[in-house]
Amino acid sequence: MLSLAAAAHAGEADVRRIWQLLDYLAVDYPGAVKDGAVINASEFEEMREFARTGQAKLAALEPHAEQAALLAQAQALSDAIEAKKPAAQVATLAKALANHLLAAYPVPSSPASAPLVARAAALYQAQCAACHGTSGAGDGPAGLQLEPRPVAFTDQDRARERSTFALYQAISQGIEGTAMPGFGTISESDRWALAFFVGQFAHGAAEVKAGEKVWRENAAVRAQLTSLDALSRTTQSELAAQVGEAPAAAAMAYLHSHPEAVVQKLGMGFDVARQKLAQSVQAYEKGEAARATDLALSAYLDGVEPIEPTLATRDAALMGRIETAMGHYRSLLSGKASMPELQAQLDTIDGLFHEADTLLGSSADATAAFLGSFTILVREGLEALLVVVAMLAFLRKAERGDMLRYVHAGWVGALAMGAVTWAIATYFVSISGASREVTEGLSSLFAAVVLLSVGMWMHQKSMAGAWQQYLHDKLSTALSRRSAWFMFGLSFIAVYREVFETILFYAALWEQGNHDAVLGGLVSGAVVLAIIALALLRFSARLPIGKFFTWSSALVALLAVVLTGKGIAALQEAGWLGAASFSGPRIDLLGIYPSLQGVFAQLLMAALVISGFWWNARVAARKARV
Repeated sequence: MLSLAAAAHAGEADVRRIWQLLDYLAVDYPGAVKDGAVINASEFEEMREFARTGQAKLAALEPHAEQAALLAQAQALSDAIEAKKPAAQVATLAKALANHLLAAYPVPSSPASAPLVARAAALYQAQCAACHGTSGAGDGPAGLQLEPRPVAFTDQDRARERSTFALYQAISQGIEGTAMPGFGTISESDRWALAFFVGQFAHGAAEVKAGEKVWRENAAVRAQLTSLDALSRTTQSELAAQVGEAPAAAAMAYLHSHPEAVVQKLGMGFDVARQKLAQSVQAYEKGEAARATDLALSAYLDGVEPIEPTLATRDAALMGRIETAMGHYRSLLSGKASMPELQAQLDTIDGLFHEADTLLGSSADATAAFLGSFTILVREGLEALLVVVAMLAFLRKAERGDMLRYVHAGWVGALAMGAVTWAIATYFVSISGASREVTEGLSSLFAAVVLLSVGMWMHQKSMAGAWQQYLHDKLSTALSRRSAWFMFGLSFIAVYREVFETILFYAALWEQGNHDAVLGGLVSGAVVLAIIALALLRFSARLPIGKFFTWSSALVALLAVVLTGKGIAALQEAGWLGAASFSGPRIDLLGIYPSLQGVFAQLLMAALVISGFWWNARVAARKARV
């Protein structure tokens, strides 16, 4: 095992060394050849030597299916150097070979987490300043005595062609043929922090400040640097080829100082959604309707859903408008709309994205955090509270206190399961947008069906004479042990579906800071819900039995209609159901959304409620005549 581990380490070291040689070639070749002529003989000979060394080390690597192709690329690079080809061509060949090498023989090319760049300042002064100078200009007192002289990190032309990974490699392994030693004894995290710190010397403070604005507002830049790995391996020149010189320079200036910006959850904003929507409309234009629909759904689930909890805590109405707009876009796709119609809808969506980006980019103060926390709990908890309170009030009216523990066990169990869900989602797996919507949708529809049956039953008991007969039978049949577990299940589902969504909202809100304000809003919301629960229980206790059942049945029936709409909307967002949208109001409180399927399902549920109530009244009237 020790020999295998040593061999693996040696192989990784060789891959890193080859990559470093290729990067050095790409950066330093312009100092050896210009316009097809050698301008520095010693530099040119070094380029030839590095090319040959890299080729030999490639041939000595562990056999791989790509090795022959890599050797062919290495030979092409060597031939280009011998022929004194232009620097851009040699750099392209060297970088292509380096990328192919890492694809065939993967080695870690980025830090495991965002480096703490500020901590590297003292490390640089202690280990590097003597040669490279306090400001990175290569003019340290020890460096002035060396030949060749140390690299000047302030050289913007060299920095433009150098990746942070290349700096990390040089720090870790040193550079052959120079006085630059390897610093393998320094921890890996500190070497990465030092690499990013050194990258700052080619930029000024004004450029760093400008780069923050570019990173926040330029979606094209963020789309190129989606991870620490992309940031570590991308050079400024490569980024400039995609987004332009000025944005690339500013972005790199900022990210060398703040690499953590790449991994922050809001760093990407709605860029993923924008890209997916752009791909969707391109697929539609090519006649690939199914792929266009899949991409549109992915734009929501992968690009909007992860941001929804955070945005909903800041502006729930804006989040609702985004959901409606994206649902309408999917509806246009399924309706085979014209390209101008689709583009107009995309423009509307992009405007909403910009509005949301601006909102999310602003700092959240304590007041906003408190109000967000308070609103979330009261809004999400009220529906569950109404169901649980109706059940508790009913059992007390029925003088069945022995059944109360099943209801309490249901909602307490739902809270406990919510805590487990939070732990699993935080520490083990990531709950995808589709999974979340499916969970909410199915649980909403299940609760709606259960509430429909409960509402019918309560309305039946509100009819003349039915309650007296019910008491006469002492509820022995209607509230059997089987019914007790039914009460537990309804209590659990009604609360868990709200807890499931609430914990996702609070997780997003917590990440924004202002923890004291968030906790204050949570406690205040819980107090308000407790007051509402006590008031409802006291009010129901004073109601005559007949009126209690009448009001309760109406409330439960209304909740069934509301949950039907919410369930259909969630399944549409998950892609389980189609969505035919129309211009109409969106009323989240009532579960009303501008979708023909959702409105039809709610009308159907309302029709079932009305039919059931009418049938109960007819049966009661017939019994009264008898």
